[in-house]
Amino acid sequence: MLLKRFLIIMAIIGVSVGVDQYSKQWAVAQLKGEPRTSYLGDTFRLQFAENTGAFLSMGANQSETIRYWVLKVFPIIMLTGLFFYLLFSKSLDWWQIAAFSFILGGGLSNIYDRLQYGKVVDFMNIGIGNLRSGIFNVADMSIMLGLFILIPIAFRKESKPKPEQPTEA
Repeated sequence: MLLKRFLIIMAIIGVSVGVDQYSKQWAVAQLKGEPRTSYLGDTFRLQFAENTGAFLSMGANQSETIRYWVLKVFPIIMLTGLFFYLLFSKSLDWWQIAAFSFILGGGLSNIYDRLQYGKVVDFMNIGIGNLRSGIFNVADMSIMLGLFILIPIAFRKESKPKPEQPTEA
């Protein structure tokens, strides 16, 4: 059972990291230095950006020391903890394992970029008119997919065993 769980976790992480890293290489080769392009009536944009911060560039203006601890060390500790929790927790069902694996895969891909290059490549943006998302990447989509899988799980009601009915003698 542990081997099956490990293989599922590693498969999801591998796909998440692989697709993200490939898409970032593509973005650097095709989009860097180019003007943004819009699709579907400007609902979807491809626009190259390098992010030295976290989600939506949060922390990008902090000192190098703070960014080192908050954007590199802390995420490594959290992702390591999540990996071992995923691997050994007996309370997780297969949907939760998949969800957390997507979160772990996206997190690992982004932390790899921060450690290797000091920044993360972002290149997608969605929205309507002035209501737009920040610029994001495939790793961010993997993290969000994991969170979306977890939402219904968080709100489902646990089935409680029915109280036993008294039997007539």
